[in-house]
Amino acid sequence: MDIFIITGASKGIGYELAKQLKQNGKQVVGLARTNPGIDEEFIEIDLAETTLLPEIMTRIIDQYYEQATSFTLVNNAGIVDPIGLVGEIETEMIVRALTVNLTAPMTLANAFISRLAHFTGAKKIVNISSGAGRNPYEGWGVYCTTKAGLDHFSRVIDLEQRSAVNPVQIASIAPGIIDTGMQETIRSSEASNFPLVDRFISYKEEGHLSSAEETARKLIAFLEQDFQRAEGPILDLRQL
Repeated sequence: MDIFIITGASKGIGYELAKQLKQNGKQVVGLARTNPGIDEEFIEIDLAETTLLPEIMTRIIDQYYEQATSFTLVNNAGIVDPIGLVGEIETEMIVRALTVNLTAPMTLANAFISRLAHFTGAKKIVNISSGAGRNPYEGWGVYCTTKAGLDHFSRVIDLEQRSAVNPVQIASIAPGIIDTGMQETIRSSEASNFPLVDRFISYKEEGHLSSAEETARKLIAFLEQDFQRAEGPILDLRQL
């Protein structure tokens, strides 16, 4: 039995990924603030409540440990807010973004690797990153930083797991520009907060956005591969 644990599974890429994996006969456990009605295997949790995450991860793994042939953690959840120039951002929003985008996936990955240290089946972690973690954008200081941190955390795990007895494979993937609620938030930004807003509006108007459904299909095809690549764990889905 292949077990997939997906954060942010209530909408966008996470929802499509969970839905398509279930259609393919996989066992999916979704984590998000709201249940999208996929099925009963869904845990309603605000990922900002990071102290709860290790116990939740352990509980999920323990539920399937005996019958599982593989475990895959997909750290998909993320928020683009706060959008604004540094010096004009609310501290509370900085803290929340860091918690959801970086602390939560780090905490989940830590618990995942710890509990599965002696599991001999396939183990994979996919962190959904962004080109914003690899290029700076005015108005996205917080978002860029969290995604850059997620990339570098993935590099460290990749390095550490090379010497592990039962290694976890890891990839940090930028999925491209996807037509989701996050893009709606970006397009509704004030130019004073996000000088590139017109560019993102044109992406939508000119049909340059990929669908969440198409992106999920590509991710599933990637999940079926061996993650070990000469170029390391930092990848772009559009180039795979």
